[in-house]
Amino acid sequence: FVVDASGSMGASMRMESAKGAIFSMLLDSYRHRDRVGLVAFRGDGAAVLLPLCSSIDLAEKQLKELPTGGKTPLAAGLVQGMEILLQERRKNGEVIPMMVVVSDGRANVSLSGDVRREVLDIAEEIRSQGIRMVVIDTEETGNSFVQFQLGYCRPLAEHAGGGYYPIADLSAGVLHDVAAAERDAMVHPA
Repeated sequence: FVVDASGSMGASMRMESAKGAIFSMLLDSYRHRDRVGLVAFRGDGAAVLLPLCSSIDLAEKQLKELPTGGKTPLAAGLVQGMEILLQERRKNGEVIPMMVVVSDGRANVSLSGDVRREVLDIAEEIRSQGIRMVVIDTEETGNSFVQFQLGYCRPLAEHAGGGYYPIADLSAGVLHDVAAAERDAMVHPA
């Protein structure tokens, strides 16, 4: 899981909704004996809060304690998540890597220049490395004040060739279906 912990995620209960979605997916991961890890990005960079492991209890603990604040270095989070998955695949060629990105997509910190171009280029690199990306968009677009999306979540998923899911559409039952569909897409690519 690559999780946005920036200041904008603290608004409108976004982080609480995001944590609920992640907890549901963690339970699905546990049932399938998947290894999970947690990368959080905020401020000027990204940090590995939990290396890949089989303990959903550790992941849940780290997630519960995750503070929000600061800028949104989405590119740094994507790179960190990709590096962890590639390292795991080098250790075990049988690994089928999936990155679940949970964010409002409002990237505003670059590693080298144009934030949008950089995020989309990294998404394409993730795709070329054979990593399945699932993007859970926490940006609220259902009210009359938000007529358009400010974040990069939809184009991020498109460039990565992955799944895009607005969090407003995700109940616990739907999350189970999403996890099953994404797992199937990884095992039986189109």
